[in-house]
Amino acid sequence: MFGISLLTVGIGFLLHELAHKIAAQRFGCMAEFRAFDQMLFLALGLAAVIGFTFIAPGAVMISGMITRRENGIISLAGPLTNYVLGLLFLGLMFLLPPLGFIFSIGFQINFWLGLFNMIPFLNFDGAKIMNWNTFIWLGMVAFGVVFLFLLPF
Repeated sequence: MFGISLLTVGIGFLLHELAHKIAAQRFGCMAEFRAFDQMLFLALGLAAVIGFTFIAPGAVMISGMITRRENGIISLAGPLTNYVLGLLFLGLMFLLPPLGFIFSIGFQINFWLGLFNMIPFLNFDGAKIMNWNTFIWLGMVAFGVVFLFLLPF
């Protein structure tokens, strides 16, 4: 289970951050990934103390002149990538039933990553998306909630 989770979280995190980087570069910005090693230690401490963890090993840092719309689109790229990955895992779950358990973990993890990033607080993607377009933010939240909580798989 640990290996499956590590693989699917790794794919989801890597592609999420790459999506931010590519979107930012399309708007002419400099974009680079910066690791937050301290957050890894905090995450391990939380896991040991309370049994739950939030891991943020780093993020893409962007520099350049952008509009609120461009910032919203750059922020949207990450969670949208997680939803697309989740849907790919969902499709694979039905196409390859013997590996369905593995793909169901990939589906759940990517939808959780996408939905978690929609939190409209501090520097989360959700705050920047909501600041740009509340309707798109609501649509992204609703999409994640429907697929995680309301559909029977």
